[in-house]
Amino acid sequence: MITAGVPLSILDLAVVGRDDTVAEALEASVALAQAAEERGYRRVWYAEHHNMSSIASSATSVLIAHIAAHTTRIRLGAGGIMLPNHSPLAIAEQFGTLASLHPDRIELGIGRAPGSDEASIRALRKDLGASAAFPHDVLELQAYLSDNSIVAGVKAVPGAGTNVPLTILGSSLYGAELAARLGLPYGFASHFSPTELRNAVALYRRTFQSSDQLDRPFVYAGVNVVMAETAEEAAATHAQVKRRRVASFLGRGRRFSEEELDELVTSRQGKQITAMMRHTAAGTPHTMGDQLKDFKDFADADELIVVHNAVSIEDRLRSVHLLADAYPDVTATT
Repeated sequence: MITAGVPLSILDLAVVGRDDTVAEALEASVALAQAAEERGYRRVWYAEHHNMSSIASSATSVLIAHIAAHTTRIRLGAGGIMLPNHSPLAIAEQFGTLASLHPDRIELGIGRAPGSDEASIRALRKDLGASAAFPHDVLELQAYLSDNSIVAGVKAVPGAGTNVPLTILGSSLYGAELAARLGLPYGFASHFSPTELRNAVALYRRTFQSSDQLDRPFVYAGVNVVMAETAEEAAATHAQVKRRRVASFLGRGRRFSEEELDELVTSRQGKQITAMMRHTAAGTPHTMGDQLKDFKDFADADELIVVHNAVSIEDRLRSVHLLADAYPDVTATT
């Protein structure tokens, strides 16, 4: 039985498969966004990651611009920009440009994690301690976008007056507390960091203070989705997705044999990595609605950000359509 009442959006990691080029992965992101728009998903987000051969969304604002030029209605945003890697002014200008080109379609999720390893942080020319300034950087960014700059003599052009909506993203109590204090939506990265989900959401809802952007708390929760037409196919795909995830974390681009992958998945490190995918709904159109409703209730979320996990580009697109076929509320209006 399909259970209604769970608004759905998508986090697209612009996955580069083992046999795909970056260009093919980016073409697939265009096709995925077009399918999401056609089928009525609320929004598609893209995440900033660096130095990962399996993810092609490092230049997040550039990718959003490309996707926006190939779609017409669906909301697009960062899920998210890792603000310590950038100056608030530069991000205000980038997303102000996007909002000027595509009015009422652009949104900006921001987090304080680096989105990569220590070597990449240094290569980005940022201090390893830059995350300590995250609360101030959020306020500075928000001020640029609202045309009330808190930096004397500096204005974001484009950016000022666009009021691009912000969302605080995180996987700990820190982000929940900050989002509540600033009166912003909160997105929890439960699709890869499940541990503090319920505690963080409870803290956010308990301490939320209304703001000009938001008068009541609003929670996004990430969840992995593995869709197939049969339970057997879904289970097989889920197993393959976990194997690929372990390989991408431990291999850094190295190709493993099937025997090596078997050993990696069952190793201590492999089990730790697959445990990150604890919140995964895997199944058929017949079972998916109830799984997502159960997760929404568990997370106390207002909207789910789904990650369509599959081994191939074609299967990822098929998953987008299967979920829309199975779940009528995916066509809910924004």
